[in-house]
Amino acid sequence: MPLAKSWIESANSAETDFPLNNLPYGVFSAGDGEMRCGVAIGDRIIDATGLEEAGILRADADADVLDAPFWNDFMELGPEAWAAYRARLTEMLSESADEATRDALTTYSVKMSEATLHMPFRVSEYTDFYAGKHHAFNVGTMFRGPENALPPNWLSIPIGYNARASSVVVSGTPVRRPWGQIKAPDAELPSFAPCKRFDLELEMGAIVGQPSQGPVTVQEADDMIFGYVLLNDWSARDIQAWEYQPLGPFQAKATATSISPWIVTKAALEPFRTSTPPRERPLLPYLEEPGPMLYDIDLSVTLAPKGKAPTTITRTNYREMYYSAAQQLAHHTTSGCPMRVGDLLGSGTISGPVKESRGSLLELSWGGKEPITLDGGETRSFLEDGDTLALQGAARGDGYRIGFGECTGTILPALKDPYAR
Repeated sequence: MPLAKSWIESANSAETDFPLNNLPYGVFSAGDGEMRCGVAIGDRIIDATGLEEAGILRADADADVLDAPFWNDFMELGPEAWAAYRARLTEMLSESADEATRDALTTYSVKMSEATLHMPFRVSEYTDFYAGKHHAFNVGTMFRGPENALPPNWLSIPIGYNARASSVVVSGTPVRRPWGQIKAPDAELPSFAPCKRFDLELEMGAIVGQPSQGPVTVQEADDMIFGYVLLNDWSARDIQAWEYQPLGPFQAKATATSISPWIVTKAALEPFRTSTPPRERPLLPYLEEPGPMLYDIDLSVTLAPKGKAPTTITRTNYREMYYSAAQQLAHHTTSGCPMRVGDLLGSGTISGPVKESRGSLLELSWGGKEPITLDGGETRSFLEDGDTLALQGAARGDGYRIGFGECTGTILPALKDPYAR
């Protein structure tokens, strides 16, 4: 599919994240104004709330669904409404739009450089998965050796855990180094101290746009997904090492989860579908995919020490996942667990087959034994105070890219002893 031309010239650049082919959904405010639903196009944000209030573009003829600062009410309308709204918006922003339409959308838009971006949707529940095979094999090898790297069930089931919806924050929100219970390998007892092995995890997040009341098929699960965001699952490795057995991650994963501010719709990613990798063990029938369910999305991470230029520390691709979001969602419903509009599914760390494509510092530094060197000469095994992480992602078409905007976070020092009195 080639670049779709818009009358907004900045949307026609091969370098913009937001061509007419994309049209991602977010929430913004300008100046001292209220938060409003918006659509990114080139270097501007279309005020979708304003268009609805003025009766120029409505998603629902009978009710306002964009009058609150989140896209959940719009998602509830379902796939037919999503498609109709996107089609009309595309028509209004295309180069064939008439002068009256252009004037109206110019009135109801702001420069992206003048806007503040907020959480694009209200997170109902959050589940994080462990579904990248290269990551799982690397981590397992570090702790159990290559012969026992993958848990016995890993090739049969998308492993996941219920995480904290309250921890999810929008890009740009600072992240404070957590305290926790830590046990050094040579210590008899644990101590309570700030995390010393704070890490990132490069992931994608899938947003559930339709509810379920019982088990769904993989195809039905794919139909339920509204869109995708970049996701950084901040991880306290030393806290995790002490607490994770026997029930898995808890406080090590509860500090924060950062997401990019724009929801890239499944419709925008449709041309970039690709298949999950060949199976080493046959999946049970309910997890078999009826067609390609992954996406070809280039991903990268930069690390910038305080006051210094960023270094790209990894490059990988979403197609490296062993399980798609649709498979994860279908499996999530097998117990009868209801899924809700606004549920967020973290993909799991997306690592590739070579060192330069690993999606966490735990892997890049091999547990701290092989520190990486940044462009300015500094080294890192894990994150230091003042470091800024930025996740980037884009699917690349013919003369255009479908981008997500950056997903950033800066590490703040740990609080002084929170229990000192």
